[in-house]
Amino acid sequence: MTHRTLLWYRNDLRVHDLTSLDEAVKQSADIIPCYCFDDRSFNKTSFGFPKTGNYRAKFLIESVADLRHSLQQLGSNLIVRRGLPEKIIPAIAEQLSIDQISYSQEVTSEETQVETKLKQALPPQIKLRSYWQSTLYLPEDLPFDIPQLPELFTNFRKQIEKKSTIQPSLHAPKKLPPLPEVELGEMPTLADLGLSEPEYDQRGVLQFRGGETEAIARLDNYFWQANCLKDYKQTRNGMLGANYSSKFSPWLALGCISPRYINDQVIKYETKRVKNNSTYWLIFELIWRDFFRFIVAKHGDRVFKLGGMQNIEIPWKTDWQRFDLWTKGETGYPLVDANMRELAATGFMSNRGRQNVASFLTKNLGINWIMGAEWFESLLIDYDVCSNWGNWNYTAGVGNDARGFRYFNITKQTKDYDPKGTYLRHWLPELANLPGDKIREPAKLSREEQQRYGVNIGVDYPRPVVDFFKSVKANEKMYQSAIG
Repeated sequence: MTHRTLLWYRNDLRVHDLTSLDEAVKQSADIIPCYCFDDRSFNKTSFGFPKTGNYRAKFLIESVADLRHSLQQLGSNLIVRRGLPEKIIPAIAEQLSIDQISYSQEVTSEETQVETKLKQALPPQIKLRSYWQSTLYLPEDLPFDIPQLPELFTNFRKQIEKKSTIQPSLHAPKKLPPLPEVELGEMPTLADLGLSEPEYDQRGVLQFRGGETEAIARLDNYFWQANCLKDYKQTRNGMLGANYSSKFSPWLALGCISPRYINDQVIKYETKRVKNNSTYWLIFELIWRDFFRFIVAKHGDRVFKLGGMQNIEIPWKTDWQRFDLWTKGETGYPLVDANMRELAATGFMSNRGRQNVASFLTKNLGINWIMGAEWFESLLIDYDVCSNWGNWNYTAGVGNDARGFRYFNITKQTKDYDPKGTYLRHWLPELANLPGDKIREPAKLSREEQQRYGVNIGVDYPRPVVDFFKSVKANEKMYQSAIG
């Protein structure tokens, strides 16, 4: 009798470099691919935001639809359901006489609880097999066990670069067995999930579309057509345009593209084009992604606690009025406002932008960093649970490498990364007439200058919600008191 494996897809929406799929093919198993839209993913966060906002949900639906198409091209198909996986999957397993359920291993509580509930709901004869397949380096490739993982990224990176090897990616199968007779299920619409259709904003850096097909096309364009990889290190801190950075993160977050596949392509690029600091730096950023995943595997739910991985009890504020100004891009600090408006309008923001807006929320407004982390979770199309919460831990000063009170000088950052004010004008049309040196701090414009440039500060554009350096000093004082 043929072995029958149900392939439970989660954040691994691809057919290339998937060990669970590769193993099932090697076993000549009947393979039953399945994806379940978990209702819990469309509830509210603890602060009342949609857990999966419409940009994220749209990208997810597109990615699952593309996976279904890829599987159809291979002779198979994708069963799609909506509900609770721990109820839906056992029902499919019973109906189709499944012998094994294979899935990608996750490390955070909401995901692992589903795994536990599924295991409890299955009869003992059905084998449950998990695979670690989301990182560049596999746990068995590391020169240390997870409990002994270095707390600092630099130590982690140096050790793995010296002692570990990245395995080449696995090729997608050429053919898959057809599905048995089963109800395939319809793809849900955004309306089905209680969400509205987002409107594409022409000012966005890229019109992101979900799925493995789009992910590989993006890599092909960025590496091979536009030849941008050679300049990545120099351009990665940009904020405007499609190619200042790779923009792989949305597809990486849902597993539409494998980090090992990206590494293979970087090696190929280094052979055929050029090997330099930029080609290395793209892998360096993927190692950061690995680090967050492994550090959360080590520390568990501490990354979600108010005190963070360091358990530092800072008296954060829950100031909804100022938080709303932050989310709407109305703080009176142009760099913060432009980035927050981009996020609201597109579901994306540059890495440089994220660092600045997160610093402002925590170090200037002193607002509970979890509110910011949940806002990002709701809106960002590239939301990755470990990277998002790990980065917010660092920004809030409660991460596992807390090195005192660090903040971003917003005005200096604007001067360094948007010296001509091009990005600010792109997202703040009310300030479009201001020259580069004036747009950074519009509140300092004299009455005559406001008349000359046709802008009324306090009416057309808000005055700063806080004094920058006074607010930094006040929050630093609270931080120092907290750490003793």
